[in-house]
Amino acid sequence: MHFPTILRYTTTLLLTLTTSVTAHGAHNQQQQQQQQQQQQQQAIQTDDADWATRHMAEEHHISSFDPASFFTLHDYDSSRTWTADEIRRTYGLDDESARSVSQEKRDEVVRGVLGVFDRDGDGLVSRGEWMEGWARGGRMPDFGLGTGHHGDDEYEYEIHHFEKFHDENTKEEDLIHPEDIAHFKKHDMEADEDERQQKLDRMPIVESNIPQKFRRTP
Repeated sequence: MHFPTILRYTTTLLLTLTTSVTAHGAHNQQQQQQQQQQQQQQAIQTDDADWATRHMAEEHHISSFDPASFFTLHDYDSSRTWTADEIRRTYGLDDESARSVSQEKRDEVVRGVLGVFDRDGDGLVSRGEWMEGWARGGRMPDFGLGTGHHGDDEYEYEIHHFEKFHDENTKEEDLIHPEDIAHFKKHDMEADEDERQQKLDRMPIVESNIPQKFRRTP
């Protein structure tokens, strides 16, 4: 076998092995993502899964947790108590998707959670009350409002769309789903508004802010 022939054979073999290893690595990564999604779906679809379990699986991609970690995760101001505002936020009632939910329903959510965990009737759920309530079988009621979106726009986009349909290898030109377009359109609108406000802030007098009756006419 001549040297050039050996060289070509070796090069071809190396390219084949490299392609095989790369494809195998990508395949393993895809399998891991699919397994994670299946575990999350199993947690959501389990017949006896309570609202908190489905919330953690869908909103946080966590399939196993303890009551202490659940409480801390949703104690947004780290005060070791849940207020009515924090209860509403956990159920996604601060999200723009819940704009049509009536005040009566919002009040029902707070009353329902307090009814399970607020033992001293002070309108709050302390960490101790939560742990005690959980130990005796108390759980977060399901009010039929979904699993509770309570992250900011960036978090909700990443956890409900990007992680499901994209990965770290996704290029900008691949972000063509309606959710991608809407998300980045909102970014552009916010950037445009910020730029407009900065221009106004640099102006000594903003004419459009002067009431018509106080404006000088030539």
